[in-house]
Amino acid sequence: MFKFRTLLISVGVLAIAMCANAEDTPEIKELLQASGCLSCHSIEEKIVGPAFKSVAAKYASDADAVSTLSQSIKNGSRGKWGRMPMPPHSTLSNDDLKALASWVLTHKP
Repeated sequence: MFKFRTLLISVGVLAIAMCANAEDTPEIKELLQASGCLSCHSIEEKIVGPAFKSVAAKYASDADAVSTLSQSIKNGSRGKWGRMPMPPHSTLSNDDLKALASWVLTHKP
């Protein structure tokens, strides 16, 4: 358990360090860490879930992408990216959901 927790913390710290996007703010970095996003996702590489760049590419032609992605974050999803489901994050506020979705969508390949 200790090794796994250390690995998750290391991945989270590395993912934050890799955040070099113009939209990065201390608030979004804190939200990413607190919500657990960085435990399963990174900007460039698939971890457990898809890379943020892959998500942004998938939703690039979706005019309602922020809303669509916000709902996936809030309610979780199954089958969009393979067998591993994304757990729901239903305790996040609508503002936080929108902020996370908007931030992810800035990472176009």
